[in-house]
Amino acid sequence: MFFQQLINGLSIGSIYALMAVGYSLIYSLLNFTNFAHSITVTIGAFCAFFFLSQLVQNLFLGILIAVLAAGGLAMLIELLGYRPLLKKKARRIYLLITGLGISTMCENLIIISFSSRFRVYPVNFSNESIDLFGASVGQVDLIIFVVSITALVLVELFIRKSRVGLAIRGASYDLDATSLMGVNVQKLILLVFLIAGSLAGLAGALLGAKYTAFPTLGTAMTNKAFISSVFGGLGSIPGAVLGAITLGIGETMISSYISSSMRDIFAYALLVIVLFVRPSGLMGKATEDKA
Repeated sequence: MFFQQLINGLSIGSIYALMAVGYSLIYSLLNFTNFAHSITVTIGAFCAFFFLSQLVQNLFLGILIAVLAAGGLAMLIELLGYRPLLKKKARRIYLLITGLGISTMCENLIIISFSSRFRVYPVNFSNESIDLFGASVGQVDLIIFVVSITALVLVELFIRKSRVGLAIRGASYDLDATSLMGVNVQKLILLVFLIAGSLAGLAGALLGAKYTAFPTLGTAMTNKAFISSVFGGLGSIPGAVLGAITLGIGETMISSYISSSMRDIFAYALLVIVLFVRPSGLMGKATEDKA
C-alpha cells in the first residue's frame, strides 16, 4: 500500500514540477510570479482533447500538439501582455496583476466557448496495473512520471550545457549586465516563456490524461505548483522540483492515511510554514521584496 501511494505521489509531484519549473524560470529572470501560467496548462489539456477527438487518436501526438500550442500561447502572452510593461520599466506588481487578468479573461473565454463541462480523452494510457514489490501500480502513473522527469532532465541539460542556457543563467543574476554583454535579452525572455509554456502544456495534457480536461484545470493545479515553487525557493529550478515532489508525495500520503479533505489543508499549511520559517524556500536565496 505504501509503495503504491508513493508511486502515485511521484506521478502527481512530477506534474507539479513541470509547472513549478516554469514559474521558477520566469521568476529568475523577471522577478515576478507569472500567474498567466495557469491558462497555458488549460490550453494544453484542451488542445490535446480536441486533437484526439477531431483529428488523430494518437495520444503521444496529441501531447506534442499540446506542448507546441501552450508554448506558442506563452510567447504571445509575453509579447502582448508583458513586453509593453517591461519596456516602460513598470513595477513588477503591475506585471503580476496583468497575469491575473489574462488568466481570468482566458479562463472565462474558454467557458463561454466550450462550456464548463468535463471532457474525457477518447484515447488514453493503459489502465492496466503492474506488480512492483508486491504493490499494484498503475501504468499511467509510471508513464506520467517517466515522461515528466525526462522533460525536466532535458530542460536542465539545456540550461546547464548550452550557450543559450549560459545566457539564461547569467540573466538570472543580472539582466542588465547580461544585456551589456551583447545578449538580446528580449529574445532570451521570449525563449524562457516558450520553455515555461511548453512544460505547462505538457503538464496540462498529462493531467487531462490522468483525470479530465476542464476550464479551471490550470487554476486548480498551478496553485499547487506555486506552493511547490515557494517551498523549494522561487527562482531555483532544483528547488522547484524538490518542492513539487515533496508536495505530491505529502498530499498522497495525507489522502491515503488520514483524510482526502486534509489534502489542501496540508498544501497551504506547508506554504504558510515555509513563509514563516524560511521565506526564501529550501534552495532559494534571500532577495529583495518582489511581486
